[in-house]
Amino acid sequence: MRFIVMIKATADSEAGVMPTEEEFAEMGRFNEELVKAGVMVSGEGLHPSSKGARVHFSGDKRRVTDGPFAETKELVAGFWIWQCASLQEAIDWAKRCPNPMRGDSEIEIRRIYEAEDFGEAFTPELREMEDRLREQVAAQQEKTRR
Repeated sequence: MRFIVMIKATADSEAGVMPTEEEFAEMGRFNEELVKAGVMVSGEGLHPSSKGARVHFSGDKRRVTDGPFAETKELVAGFWIWQCASLQEAIDWAKRCPNPMRGDSEIEIRRIYEAEDFGEAFTPELREMEDRLREQVAAQQEKTRR
């Protein structure tokens, strides 16, 4: 099972306050544990919402709202994608994580849908298309790394 593990934003992260060298090192050690255990698929930090935008949908209309966004507790400051056997395993890893922010912070864990979760509506043709797209993305990422 794959999980997205979201680090919730704080006033500091929204203000662009960067971790200290010690905090970076501590999180690096934790990420190294995740990689060695075969848990970590990917992980990234996000710029503050002041550098982002939201696109609102209403029928065929689109409305763009530029950041920053008011509700810090609803924002994400970073994320991991983890491969775990269960939600409990993901929770156990999250509990081992160094505090991702100074002061109080929160991590949210959500399971990522897999093809088999969608039932009959996700036809074999749609699955093939999804597989082709994933292959194309992987090939593009490989080109970028070179």
